[in-house]
Amino acid sequence: MGAPVVHFEVVGKDGKKLQDFYAKLFGWKIDANNSMNYGMVDNAGQGINGGVYGSDTEQPATRFYVAVPDMQATLDKAVSLGGKVLMPPTHVPDGPQIAMFADPEGNTIGLVPPMQP
Repeated sequence: MGAPVVHFEVVGKDGKKLQDFYAKLFGWKIDANNSMNYGMVDNAGQGINGGVYGSDTEQPATRFYVAVPDMQATLDKAVSLGGKVLMPPTHVPDGPQIAMFADPEGNTIGLVPPMQP
């Protein structure tokens, strides 16, 4: 496989309500005990990791993150194919470096570096 999908996010206005909804619906264990109230989904070693959170500045959305060896090169390629850079490579406080782009239809896709063994 080329670049794998390694993370997903569900974003809405009321993070706690969304976290409760998905926990009850799918039996997900969600831990939002962090400074950003970012609800990390415990996948118990199955599927991909994810997060559920609330934001006053973002529209409700679902998105996925792809691990790529060179985020800037991938952003440049996305732009050449009709996409738009939404966030250049940026370090998240207490987290990884991420970048984001919109595909030609406006869907937001995140990028992260490959996980180190």
